Amino acid sequence: MNIQNSKILVTGGSSGIGKAIATLAREKGADVLITGRDENKLKAVASEIGANYLLADVAKESDIEATYNWIESNWNGEFDVLINNAGVGYRKTLDEVEWQDFENIFQVNVFGAAIMAKHAATAFKKMGKGNIVNIASTGGVKGYPTGTPYSASKFALRGMTQCWQAELRPHNIRVFLVNPSEVTTAFANPERVEREDVANKLRPKEIAHATISALEMDDRGFIPELTIWASNPF
Repeated sequence: MNIQNSKILVTGGSSGIGKAIATLAREKGADVLITGRDENKLKAVASEIGANYLLADVAKESDIEATYNWIESNWNGEFDVLINNAGVGYRKTLDEVEWQDFENIFQVNVFGAAIMAKHAATAFKKMGKGNIVNIASTGGVKGYPTGTPYSASKFALRGMTQCWQAELRPHNIRVFLVNPSEVTTAFANPERVEREDVANKLRPKEIAHATISALEMDDRGFIPELTIWASNPF
C-alpha cells in the first residue's frame, strides 16, 4: 500500500512504539489518529507530529465505539490501517499471580484488541480492503520466567491473528503480527516514564520501521508474522 494520503488509526499512540509508528506514518504523508488514556500526552504528541487525537481506552467498549464514531464523522467511516498497539503488562512469578492480573492485562491486550479489530473488519469489508497490524511480543512466541499473565495475553493475540488472517483474506484484508523483542520504552514502568536508549537494545523506531515497511508491500502480498530482535543485546 501507499502510506501517503492513507488514514491510519494507532491505539496507544502517545508514547513508545505507538508514537514511533504514528510519527513515521505522518512523515510519509498519512493522516493519523492516535488514541490513548493520557489526554495531556496525546495532545502533546498530536501537536508535535501533526496527528489527530482522541482520549480513548481500548479496555472500555464505549471508548472503542467512540473511536469508530470519530472515524465515521471525520473520515466518512473509511480508513486504511488499524495499528492494535495499546498494551499493558508487568512481571510476576507464578506464586505471585492473582486472578486480577489476568483481568487487567487481558482487558487491554486481548479483549480490547479483538473488539477494535472487529469494528475495523466491518469497515474494511465494506471498502473491499484494509490492514490490521497487531503489535504482540516475542513473549507471545516463547514464554519466560515471571511472564505468565503477559505472555499468555500475547499468545492469545497471536492465535487471534491467525484466525483473522484465515477469515479476512477473502476480503482483501491483510492481518499482520509484529513481535518486538525488548524495546526501551515506558512499558511495564509504573511511573510510565520513557526509558533511556541503550546502545545494544531495540528502540521504538526500529519497530516502526519494520511495521511501516511491511505495510508498504504491494497489496497483493503481506507478511503474516514479523519478529524483530536486537542484533546483539548481550
